[in-house]
Amino acid sequence: MSLFTPYRSHTLDLPHRIVMAPMTRLRSEPDGSPTADVVDYYRQRAGAALIVTEGMWPHSSGQSEAWVPGLATDRHQRAWARVVDAVHAEGGRIVAQLMHGGRKGHPAARIDGSVPAGPSAVPDGDVLHLIDGSKAAWPRPAAMSIAEIEDAVGQYAASARRALAAGFDGVELHGANSYLIHQFLADNTNLRDDRYGGSAENRMRFALEVVDAVSDVVGAARTAIRLSPGNPQFSMVERDPADLYRGLVDDLGRRGLMYLHLTDNDDYAALADLRPRFDGTVVANVGENRVPTSAPAAERALADGADLVSFGRAFIANPDLVERIRRGLPLAPIREDVLYGRTAEGYSDYPCAAVSAGGDR
Repeated sequence: MSLFTPYRSHTLDLPHRIVMAPMTRLRSEPDGSPTADVVDYYRQRAGAALIVTEGMWPHSSGQSEAWVPGLATDRHQRAWARVVDAVHAEGGRIVAQLMHGGRKGHPAARIDGSVPAGPSAVPDGDVLHLIDGSKAAWPRPAAMSIAEIEDAVGQYAASARRALAAGFDGVELHGANSYLIHQFLADNTNLRDDRYGGSAENRMRFALEVVDAVSDVVGAARTAIRLSPGNPQFSMVERDPADLYRGLVDDLGRRGLMYLHLTDNDDYAALADLRPRFDGTVVANVGENRVPTSAPAAERALADGADLVSFGRAFIANPDLVERIRRGLPLAPIREDVLYGRTAEGYSDYPCAAVSAGGDR
């Protein structure tokens, strides 16, 4: 089996095993609608076996920073439908990642000016983009009430309904990298003593409620989740991730999901530990907090039990990444200075290898 072996399951039928990972790029309009450049960007990368979009907020109260796109209004839905249509016209497949910021947010970064709220009143330790173009520290969030938690579950479901209406091939829930679902799972961001906190079973509750609510809307076979067990990014702390994530993956495995997107790290070998517990498709991401994923690293992940492998940074500067890997061509470097710009520069203006060399594809 190699990266170019077709993959078929009860939920997926893919021509190869190279997935485009979700990556925040901040190219939306002020209201969170994707721009025309976003249409071009994803269309150019339709050669991926499956595209996972950048995270979209399911409700304005979940906007993590300025210029992050949303999927919460009619205008958002129409704009994302144009992205989906462009990818499908190229023969590609694309799922929408729903990403609620939870404690991550700022009144000056949100279109509704709301104060962020998470499982507990524990601030993020990083900085974020504001609407005026500056950056600021994340403020201290409020602790979500039970009613607000229930509302958030419903917001995910409502956004998933919009994803289906826009034509997406599925929905991936962002349960990783310090966003709301991960905040309920982690030790230091969930200090609750009610049914959503304390024991591992209680801390898993929100994730499972969201999965079930979205599955009720789009079907379990179109519902996926991304997890990053033990990931310390953005000051997250999970002292013993194995105990909680084994139980969570066991429960997820009984739900017939589209796939489990799993990031690995040096402190907890999540792929090796959790792959045997999930009887379904596993997408591995082995570049998180490490060097960008290479073709040899991806092949090793397949040998270790993954069904598919997601590439992140390599797709930024290489819209034809799949073909470059197939032909053994060198990869173009990322222009870091415009990684989070407002225009096509450093986003949808990267050429394909054949164009760069002046030849034919």
